[in-house]
Amino acid sequence: MSPTEREFDRATERDKHRLLFVRGSGEDRHPKMRALIGRAQAGPVRRRFATSAELVAGLYAALVQYLEARELLRLGPFDAAPCSGATLDDLDIAGMYRFIRIARRTRRLPLPEETPPADLLRHLNLLNRGRLTNAAILLFGKLPQRFLISSEVKCAHFHGTHVAKPISAYQIYRGTVFELVEQAVDFVMSRLALSVGTRAETAQAPAAYEIPKEVVTEAIVNAVAHRDYTDSSSVQVMLFSDRLEVLNSGRLPPTLTVEKLRTAHPSVPANPLLAEPMYLLRYIEKMGTGTVDMIRRCVEAGLPEPEFDVGAGFLTRIRRSVRGTLPGERGTTRKTGQTPGQTPPNTTQKHGDSPRSTARDRIVAHLRAEPGLTRKALATRVGLTTHGVKYHLRNLKAAGVLRRVGSDRSGHWEVLQ
Repeated sequence: MSPTEREFDRATERDKHRLLFVRGSGEDRHPKMRALIGRAQAGPVRRRFATSAELVAGLYAALVQYLEARELLRLGPFDAAPCSGATLDDLDIAGMYRFIRIARRTRRLPLPEETPPADLLRHLNLLNRGRLTNAAILLFGKLPQRFLISSEVKCAHFHGTHVAKPISAYQIYRGTVFELVEQAVDFVMSRLALSVGTRAETAQAPAAYEIPKEVVTEAIVNAVAHRDYTDSSSVQVMLFSDRLEVLNSGRLPPTLTVEKLRTAHPSVPANPLLAEPMYLLRYIEKMGTGTVDMIRRCVEAGLPEPEFDVGAGFLTRIRRSVRGTLPGERGTTRKTGQTPGQTPPNTTQKHGDSPRSTARDRIVAHLRAEPGLTRKALATRVGLTTHGVKYHLRNLKAAGVLRRVGSDRSGHWEVLQ
């Protein structure tokens, strides 16, 4: 028995994967070798080659195919890869039905509201050979961080302009990508100055945050949607006294540069299976206009243009107002008590009032700026429990200060006084 045949037999006995490469046509080959090739051709990968270059190329391709089949090598995007150990029991079924209802209303998703979860997964291409993908867990998982530990968002609020202790506020948020965005945005917005103007021009007193909410949301959405989920670091949202920074582990695709982000550019999602559902719920537009829109809104608010940087990851930097007044402020009421460059306090107060404005005032001020805020979001902004917010909302409605327009789920608040 030849060494080649002995090696082949031992690999067969141990159920090892075998790659068989044969040089030339084999017409002048020894009969025993021809017999071995004939016996082996039904099992291992078998290829012919004529030159050393063909052998190297064939061996490389066969190894890649072997590693991919055993999920030891990933050629496609991370979000399309199977999520090891995840089953349908790990998905939030109620959340999936809620997604369908909202997507039907916002983007006319062509699925009935009673669509079974498995059909929704297939429609969104969230199954890989019948297995849940990483995207399915990130979008609809009950506990996504159980499978993808670093898919969390860390938010920190610093007193000054550098990362230093003591940290004013620090939170680690977990949940689906939708929940991560909402929680991180609320963290930032609850710590920004809020300007409330007068009714000189309209019946509703105008209100505006020092950084437009759309800009904050776009920066955080980009970080969550385009980050590198194979990296062990988390998305970091850092609010300083003079700026907001959002850092993620993603990289720009080869076709994009930092300069191109400042003009209309093609949409190249790093996680395409995440992008489609986020588009359906209007978190993104898939048109490459997000950064351009951020720039426009900052300029309209009297702020410097956002800065984008690629280094240890992708960084978005948004400057805060460091003047004595808020950008574009024209009214007689605003958040006070801070000097230029100092982080404003968390409570909204009327100009000339005591620093400890009432919870009712703060609720009304936030609803002027964002009529669609939920009780949970208001609780975060105002510093009350959801039951406390419910109590004040009920009293404000009874006093004729607020009116609810539409349903509890999809409606909004209208400030009457």
